[in-house]
Amino acid sequence: MYKTIVVHVDDSSAMESRLQAAAWLATLHEAHLVGSAATGLSWSSYALLTGSMAVTPIDEFNLLCTSARQCLRDFAERARQLGVESVEERLVEDEHRHALLLQSRYADLVVTSQDTGARDSVRGLPQYVALHGARPVLAVPPTYAGEPMTNDIVVGWDGSLQAVRAMSAAMPLLVRARSVRLALVNAERESSLHGDEPGADIALYLARHGVRVDVVNEKTAAPVGEALLGIAQAHDAGLLVTGAFGHSRYRELVLGGVTRVLLERSKVPVLVAH
Repeated sequence: MYKTIVVHVDDSSAMESRLQAAAWLATLHEAHLVGSAATGLSWSSYALLTGSMAVTPIDEFNLLCTSARQCLRDFAERARQLGVESVEERLVEDEHRHALLLQSRYADLVVTSQDTGARDSVRGLPQYVALHGARPVLAVPPTYAGEPMTNDIVVGWDGSLQAVRAMSAAMPLLVRARSVRLALVNAERESSLHGDEPGADIALYLARHGVRVDVVNEKTAAPVGEALLGIAQAHDAGLLVTGAFGHSRYRELVLGGVTRVLLERSKVPVLVAH
């Protein structure tokens, strides 16, 4: 079960959707919900940047702290309106990615918004926390409005350690799901990881945990990320689970990336782990 959930708090347009997802999970698991807000810079960094300007750095920095505290108060009020009983506010004087990474150490799950590239969002936040942290990350699309995530879940399975970790991280949701589709895309290309019957062993493992699972073997010329999005849409999934992979910037630009595609374009929440 998820007993401590951390959600990224700011004043962006995507705050409501991510808070609804975090509140839904906290209520489902009777979890403690921590709102983590950041100033965007540490005091020492801010003082260094503004030291030569005709302003008083401490006054300007205090305004950043005041704004972040107001976001936390709004978060706590809204979380309680959504039915969360145990709520905590945390302000970190640091850059947003580093602040959330720090708070993730003390939680079971981190909730962020999808990486939409919007001006008021933190670019690459879910990828950064998933790849550099030890906890799973739930990336929520801005269109999410509180729908149950456990009706139908699609799990991307390629036999990798990242996929194993993502599946383990999602287990509190998988065991509650009405159905779980174990999606394998062009499994014959990684035959050494799948065995004679791709998906059979991991499906049996999930079944022993009480998960109602079906195996979907997809053969396609489409990129893996696109294929997984298509499977999730075809089965009206409420959640997509997958391993998180990091590549060099060159490979991301030339080949694209499964993780990047899912975290930027999925229409349902995506749970990733590295």
